[in-house]
Amino acid sequence: MLTHELLSQTIPFLRLSDKVYQALELMNENNVTHLPVVNGSQFSGLISEDDLLQAENDNALLSAMEQSFSNICVKEDEHFLKAVKLAAENGVSVVPVVNEENELIGSVAYNDLLKFSSEFMSLGEPGGLIVLEMESNQYSFNEISRIVESNDAQITQLNSSNDPATGMMQITIRINKPEISDLVAAFQRHEYNVKHFFGEELYTNELKSNYDNLMNYLKI
Repeated sequence: MLTHELLSQTIPFLRLSDKVYQALELMNENNVTHLPVVNGSQFSGLISEDDLLQAENDNALLSAMEQSFSNICVKEDEHFLKAVKLAAENGVSVVPVVNEENELIGSVAYNDLLKFSSEFMSLGEPGGLIVLEMESNQYSFNEISRIVESNDAQITQLNSSNDPATGMMQITIRINKPEISDLVAAFQRHEYNVKHFFGEELYTNELKSNYDNLMNYLKI
């Protein structure tokens, strides 16, 4: 699942010409403590409520506060767990999403991100997660299912998405058992590109790190 598929339809954005009090009002109206700022269509940065409250003049333009902007954002074609990682590491309520030209295309809300992550990964239930990357014409659900079942496991959830930049397909598979090292090896033997994975085993990879961040975030 890519970040552009999770964009909120309600989170507004700010312009450099907006004033401090206007930004605070928008944050209050939308129950967030961060909002993205744009210059035209270009993403300029993320501004926080704390930084706005420290401004000496409520009528000051946001352009005068650019030094307070953070460059937190994700690309539209990145896996949604990248947004989880950024939110967890930086404690932000909103994660901006940009395209290859650094144009803001929307934002993912903290609450929506956690809700989706919880539902998607069936938190509280045992299982593992594997992300495969392949050419779209190589995708075969029957073959993937056969490999999973031949390793005494079952698919409980499967999502697919395409990277518009590369044309590659990402298949995210939820497995009903947490011990997935044999299954990962099986996919690799069949020449599948296992992009990310985690299970009960302590793997050192990006997805495991992101999952740990999500777990810590849910405890807040």
